[in-house]
Amino acid sequence: MPVKSGTQYRERIDAQSVPCWYKGNLITGKRSEHVAFAGLMETQMYMYDLQSDPKFAETMTYASPADGKPVGISFLPPTSADDLRKRREGMNIWANVHHGFLGRSPDYMNTAIMSFYTGADLLNELSPQYAENLKNYYAYCRDHDITLSHAFIQPYASKISGQLDATEDAIAAKVVDRTEEGLIISGAFMMATQAATSDEIFVYPSPSPAPFDDENPFAFSFAVPNDLPGISLVCRDTYAAESHTNYPLSSRYEEMDNIVIFDRVLVPHERIFFAGSEEISSRLFSGSNFHIHAGHQVLCRYIAKTEFVLGTLQLLTDTLDLNKEAHVIEKTARVFAGLESLKALALAAEAGAIPDGRGFVLPAPKPLMAANLLFPKLYPEMIEILQLLGSSGVIMIPQEEEFQSDIAPSLNIYLKGNNMASYERNALFRLIWELGAGSFGGRQTQFERFFFGNVLTVSNRLYSVYNKDQTNRQLVRDFLSNTSK
Repeated sequence: MPVKSGTQYRERIDAQSVPCWYKGNLITGKRSEHVAFAGLMETQMYMYDLQSDPKFAETMTYASPADGKPVGISFLPPTSADDLRKRREGMNIWANVHHGFLGRSPDYMNTAIMSFYTGADLLNELSPQYAENLKNYYAYCRDHDITLSHAFIQPYASKISGQLDATEDAIAAKVVDRTEEGLIISGAFMMATQAATSDEIFVYPSPSPAPFDDENPFAFSFAVPNDLPGISLVCRDTYAAESHTNYPLSSRYEEMDNIVIFDRVLVPHERIFFAGSEEISSRLFSGSNFHIHAGHQVLCRYIAKTEFVLGTLQLLTDTLDLNKEAHVIEKTARVFAGLESLKALALAAEAGAIPDGRGFVLPAPKPLMAANLLFPKLYPEMIEILQLLGSSGVIMIPQEEEFQSDIAPSLNIYLKGNNMASYERNALFRLIWELGAGSFGGRQTQFERFFFGNVLTVSNRLYSVYNKDQTNRQLVRDFLSNTSK
């Protein structure tokens, strides 16, 4: 089938039977009608519909090599710099819908499964069947427009030293049995964002190292439909609300995070991408260039989010008449510089595209890794600027109901801004509250700080890439050895 519609997306999620727990209760109704998921699903329904909109279809899709039907551009394995540009232009359309607030918008995992597809042949050493499984699964996701979540991170207790001495007692997710039909998996995964609003879950934990004589039961990767028997989802509290005016961001873009519990789940053989080998796990993850391909998609989101926060900052300085204040100019200029840097890094990544040795190309790693280091510092700084300039005005903000009551005439007099009516000004400050002081904004800031790992991990990736490059060292060696000038 070609790209799906928003209605098809909603119907698939509503049809799921996976046990999903929220505030101690098992959700029994349609997911699309539950406050924790409704706003996000409505946004993503609109995003999916855009793929078939005549105004955007040519940019957002390409012809499937299987049957020529249109499939999402974020599934496209790039073979040229032009393909990278096409991917960016298509992904920008979605990023500009959610303004960068959906860290797990569908194109993120579309890109992830595409990246693993490009490295699938690395699995041939362990088993050609595993390589074929991964290629087939990528094609299935592409041609059925599968909405994917992912589970990579396990509970912290599973990493405690010594708990792996007895495999039977280990709480890290593991293979507990093998049958003719497939592997039996038990364990839990944290932070499976959008697991409750996705079709399937892609599982790829970092294997717990342990001294095994044959196969490591903690090393595996697979993908399964959400509602296989034995899978359960546990939700955190939601930050979502129904009112777009009172809660302009969380009512649209709240992504639920889930704990995913596997209780003796049978994973069919054809859905297993590898099992038993720590070495293959590491080789596929690095060899697929996941962080590079995903970094290209993420940079589209960084730019959209920076533009949105910058626009909020500019509206704030307009309504408070602060445009000529030196400290405001300096703070805003830092955001300008950050935005232009991100845009330049996106173009540099595409212009510097390099072959991966397997018939595909990679965006240049250095600009993307630089962006991964820049944005987690830029985003909290932008939020702090909003907090400082908004000051106490961010605290006392009436809700939309007051503007529909008998007190509204007074509010219309006393809450006006510079060239901004009171209701519009109030809506702006409610937006700033969600960004800078509300639960939704707090999660966003924490999410961006650790999106690709902590600052040391991200710094090490960039440092390693640059440290292997002898170009700059040689430049100075040549200068020092040239004594004739």
